[in-house]
Amino acid sequence: QVQLVESGGGSVQAGGSLTLSCAASGYISRNYCLGWFRQAPGKAREGVASVDSAGNHRYIDSIRGRFTISWDNSRNTLFLQMSNLKPEDTARYSCAADYSNSAVVQCGTTFFPRVRGQGTQVTVSS
Repeated sequence: QVQLVESGGGSVQAGGSLTLSCAASGYISRNYCLGWFRQAPGKAREGVASVDSAGNHRYIDSIRGRFTISWDNSRNTLFLQMSNLKPEDTARYSCAADYSNSAVVQCGTTFFPRVRGQGTQVTVSS
């Protein structure tokens, strides 16, 4: 079973930048969907970005152009580069993965993961 561990969260002022990392232990199969979710206090968790084994990158409208998701296969690490951060980006960010050696993996900004990390807090002050 793959385990995911996030790092890189912190507190920044509006307009600042952070890069989140998600280290995967174990083998991510050749068909995969990897993504970042976030949950703000009192709100439902939402998927914000994903990348799949076909090379598709997906973003929700509110972060498109400011966030970049990438998967470094050589390091087994998923990244989320965040720039021009806004107070409304404040949330606990977690990474998630779905994967399969044989089946097609459905992917979108929101998907049903096989495994999810514990998360890392991002706080943006105005």
